[in-house]
Amino acid sequence: MTPRKKRKSAPPVPVAVSATDRIGALPDSLLQHVISFLPAQESVRTCVLARRWRHLWKSTRALRIVGLDGREPASVEDLRVFVDHLLMLRERTDLESVEMRFHSCSEGEVPYVSLWTRFALMCKVRALSLEISHAYFYPDDLPLASRYLKTLDLYGLGLQKAFLDFSGCPALEDLKMSECNISVDRMSSPSLKHLSITGCLSDLRARLRISTPGLVSFKLDDFFGKTPFLENMALLQTACVNLGKSFSDVCMNYNSGVFCGDNKNGCVNCISHNDGSSDCVLLGGISSAKHLELISESSKLLFTRDLKCCPTFSKLKTLLLNEYWCEAPDLDPLACILKKTPVLEKLTLQLYLKGPTHKVEIKGSYSPMEGPSTISEHLNIVEVKCNVVDEKILKVLKFLSAFNIR
Repeated sequence: MTPRKKRKSAPPVPVAVSATDRIGALPDSLLQHVISFLPAQESVRTCVLARRWRHLWKSTRALRIVGLDGREPASVEDLRVFVDHLLMLRERTDLESVEMRFHSCSEGEVPYVSLWTRFALMCKVRALSLEISHAYFYPDDLPLASRYLKTLDLYGLGLQKAFLDFSGCPALEDLKMSECNISVDRMSSPSLKHLSITGCLSDLRARLRISTPGLVSFKLDDFFGKTPFLENMALLQTACVNLGKSFSDVCMNYNSGVFCGDNKNGCVNCISHNDGSSDCVLLGGISSAKHLELISESSKLLFTRDLKCCPTFSKLKTLLLNEYWCEAPDLDPLACILKKTPVLEKLTLQLYLKGPTHKVEIKGSYSPMEGPSTISEHLNIVEVKCNVVDEKILKVLKFLSAFNIR
């Protein structure tokens, strides 16, 4: 009788984590990535889960200092002791991102926030976000210096000259400023690719000059004070400019598309614009863009002034305009911009909209005529969006038909 073959034993069951503890089976690096999305307070609390978790929070790649429970921002006073201990105990690992959001910050607490900001820069942070919800926060007026900082998001800050000196940030590519008081007359960065300025204020008499030659996208929305002067942005792809409701650069006697100008009844703003200057404040800087949105309140002077020395938009493919461009008696602003966009493919007019949506959309296209054309022969889409077709809209449609747009 042949000897009985020895039965192969079943493979050993791994002593892995039980089915109910799948999170515990994850590697430390992944766990640290997950808890980095938590507010700093909750991230620290994970140390009580198990012995393995005791030190994970100390070397996360992100810090979110956003309030006691991660809901509403707290004041700097509420978080000062916690943050001081947090930064003292954590390991000096590099940081991908740091987010700090506070409800308020008193003058005596400014050095703490400035110190925490410098700590983030020392840890080679790539993305830094700083927000103060109520009242302006004026950080120490020292220049930022980091070879690693790529993204900077500022909300509610009072920004002075040294803080906006980005010569020490050669890798900075993305800058957002919201609800900030910009107390400088010049801002420059050769590395910046994306710039957004929303709801900001400048109380200086001189215009803020922006020099960002490498910019790819630009947004200027509701700027209070003198509109910034844009220097050449040769690489620009997209730009959105909304001049908003600020009383600077506004004709106080504006009526039916006509500015009062420099006469006996002229307003101070009109007189100051009649200075013989040939420089465009806005249009010259963004003339290389491929996609543009140009929105203005009716009484604004800037675009009308710039059109007197309007550059050619030699690369512009799509253009969105609002009723500002269609209110002058002969619609001269619209005619001018159409003649300066030789390769335009799509024109959108958002006229007299109340709210973010429209009820009526009229579509047309350009039909080339014999002989030289005054507008782009590539214009194949024309959209007119409005709430109702009234006399103002019919006037615009009649104007477009004169350019053989039907």
